[in-house]
Amino acid sequence: MTTDQPRRQDIDASLTNARQTIALLRSQVNANQYDRTYFLQRLDAVNEILESIISERQGQVDTERFAKLYEVSKAIGSTLDLEEVLQQVMDAIIALTGAERGYLMLLNDDGVLEFRIARNLDQETLDSGEFAVSRTITRQVFENGTPIVTTNAAEDPRYAGQVSIITHQLRSIMAAPLRARGTIIGVIYVDNRVRTGLFREKDLEIMEAFAGQAAVAIDNARLFSETDEKLAQRVEESQMLQWIDRQLNETLDLRKAMDLTVEWTLRMCSAKNTSLAMIDSNGELQIMSQVGEQDSHSQQYLSAHHPLIEQVFESGQPVVQTSLPSLDMAGTLLCVPIKRENRTIGVIVVYADRADAFDMDEQALVARIADRAAIAIENARLYDEVKQANQAKSVFVGTVAHELKAPMTSISGYADLLLHFSSLNEQELGYVTRIKDGTLRMRQLVDDLSDISRIESGNLRVELTEVDVAEVIARAKESVMIQVQERDHRLVEHIDDDLPPVKADPARVVQVLINLLSNAYKYTPEGGEITIQAYQQNGQVMIGVKDTGVGMSPEELHKLGTKFWRSSNEYSVKQRGTGLGISITRNLIELMRGTLSVESEVGKGSTFTVGLPIIE
Repeated sequence: MTTDQPRRQDIDASLTNARQTIALLRSQVNANQYDRTYFLQRLDAVNEILESIISERQGQVDTERFAKLYEVSKAIGSTLDLEEVLQQVMDAIIALTGAERGYLMLLNDDGVLEFRIARNLDQETLDSGEFAVSRTITRQVFENGTPIVTTNAAEDPRYAGQVSIITHQLRSIMAAPLRARGTIIGVIYVDNRVRTGLFREKDLEIMEAFAGQAAVAIDNARLFSETDEKLAQRVEESQMLQWIDRQLNETLDLRKAMDLTVEWTLRMCSAKNTSLAMIDSNGELQIMSQVGEQDSHSQQYLSAHHPLIEQVFESGQPVVQTSLPSLDMAGTLLCVPIKRENRTIGVIVVYADRADAFDMDEQALVARIADRAAIAIENARLYDEVKQANQAKSVFVGTVAHELKAPMTSISGYADLLLHFSSLNEQELGYVTRIKDGTLRMRQLVDDLSDISRIESGNLRVELTEVDVAEVIARAKESVMIQVQERDHRLVEHIDDDLPPVKADPARVVQVLINLLSNAYKYTPEGGEITIQAYQQNGQVMIGVKDTGVGMSPEELHKLGTKFWRSSNEYSVKQRGTGLGISITRNLIELMRGTLSVESEVGKGSTFTVGLPIIE
């Protein structure tokens, strides 16, 4: 037997006794035989029974309400979605109180109570035209922090004269404050326009208890929503900053880096205009980049002597100014330093035509953009300086190479005269021969330096024309044949017949092939084999130079073509060379729109293959 069964048995017994008493009294009345005192006593007994039953029934209702309150409290605590929490709260309080309508108002950022949700008994959302509440009651609840219940507002002396009560014919009303973390954040309000006496003091207790739970759930949902929104904002900012980083890192162009900085700042701050200014060598602030709607009056702020700019340079911190007397408009100016190694080298000035612009988050965001810009700008500056230094070096090398050619020609000419018109003994003849040999090596170095100088300065030109491949191979072979024979190498040719002409510079092709053949005979021990091959493949004529020399490791192949680099193996170190040949060769091939590939293995030799485009 459950605990509820004895209670139900007692109620049934009481009802049976009440029915019996009523039947007895009815029979006495019908017989006109009753004792007034006895009659009233029996009526009081019946009334006691009914009161007991009503009290029992109300206790059951209260128990059911508290059980439902517990279940609802668990439900509203299961989500952190603010709109869902508000809807659950409103539906639950209407169900608990039996109200016709319910309203929930929350304090907004301006400190004003605003409707957040309104629902009816059928769990339907009410539109703004159906918002009919007693502003007096909601204001009192919010200001005093105490709940209010009235069984009939139209006759309640506290509210009977209120316009809203009369206009909206309000009757039963109940309202309670929503209190979270010791602060009232809103008001929950229910009413019924038809029935009076709907709400009791116990209903108010239940509503107040529920309001406490609801306020915590609402506050948690709001905090989560704000945190989630801020997190999403931070993630978006992080993604934007990563994109900015990529764009800034992709360029070493100083102007482009500055333009990117102001464009992103304008976009991320929703500003009207943005300027970037740098301190020049004279200590003056020079505007380097601007974007947005420029205002002539705002230019006066971009001066190294303006108090606002001086404050930024002195403090090294962002400065916000909302009072702009010189501008004929309301707005806010943000100045953020561009710093490099704790030194302010410029400023980003952002103007927005609203007074509430540039909160701490936006200032921090622009500061992060400025930090990235400082690195990009400094890198671009250094790159410009390197380019200028490299250009100066190329000019110097070109000038020196040009100036050396004249004395070298004279030395070589006088050496030839000595050989042809002088009677020299064997020792003297050796001296003159060394002079000529040294002059030739020096001329080759000067020619290489001259080519490198022109390549780096962009002044090396090629004359693209129709070239007979067999002819240029023959010319190159003729130039190196003596050296090949001196080292006792065997030269093998595998040249296909009827090769089509290619589009190239004939003199430069010969130079390329001489460089490759020179490397082949120099880095192949005596008695080796050098193979020249030529064939057609994929719209190109491929010319390969293969040797059986010392070869190169993968690490050496990776460094091949670096200016002045030479292999450090014992045999290669003994060979004469400048370390410029492959670098020049690769650049010449690129200028002729050709290709160069290299295959090599230590101890087995190397193969260099040049591809030149066939004339269509």
